[in-house]
Formats: sequence, structure tokens, C-alpha cells
Amino acid sequence: QVQLVESGGGLVQAGGSLRLSCAASGRTVSSYGRGYGMGWFRQAPGKEREFVAAINWSGGYTIYADSIKGRFTISRDNAKNVVYLQMDSLTPEDTAAYYCALSTRTIAASDSLVQYDCWGQGTQVTVSS
Repeated sequence: QVQLVESGGGLVQAGGSLRLSCAASGRTVSSYGRGYGMGWFRQAPGKEREFVAAINWSGGYTIYADSIKGRFTISRDNAKNVVYLQMDSLTPEDTAAYYCALSTRTIAASDSLVQYDCWGQGTQVTVSS
């Protein structure tokens, strides 16, 4: 079983930056000795949870939602079992609860919400205009 804990959310002005962290604990390595694909999703009030970014087990492959491409960067430090989401040039439209996710089903990066079976509790990001 894997536990995920997000941190780093907060209130920031438009144009500012935040870095989210997701610390993983528990069974973070498969029986093959590799880690798992991980991702970030977000959910604004009254909206469905949406894909933001994902990274494969080694950190060598990443994918991004079109809405944040060029502004957000996902990375991971497997030695520390931490995944990061660097968010720059934030806009009020980025306001949402941000969730870290891990898929024990794949080592790849995936933009599919249903692929992920482990979720953090979320961290709120609020961008003021």
C-alpha cells in the first residue's frame, strides 16, 4: 500500500509561482524493482477532476495538459520518493485543489484518471487577480 502526502499549496498573486511536493511512503517500488507512474490532477469547485501532468517511473518521460504546458514542470526524486510540480506564471484559472496520484498498474506516465489507484488528500492552490 502507498500513502501520498501533498504540500506546498497556498495563496499567490497572478503571475507568481508555487512548487507542490508529493511525498510517497509504503510500497513505492514494484516487485520488478521499478517505481510507478505518477501524476498531478486538479479539481476546481463545481468541476470535474482534470489531468495536469504525469511522469514515468524514472523521470525520463513527462506529459502535460495543454492548458499548463510551458508553465508547469513535473519532476521526481526517486531517492527521496518525492514528486514535484513547479508552477510558474499562475493565473486565476489555475485555482483548484491539486491532487497527487500514483498508479501501481504502470511504470509509464498516464493522463488517464482511472489509471491511478493511489491518491493524496489534496492541497489547495488559490491564485488572486
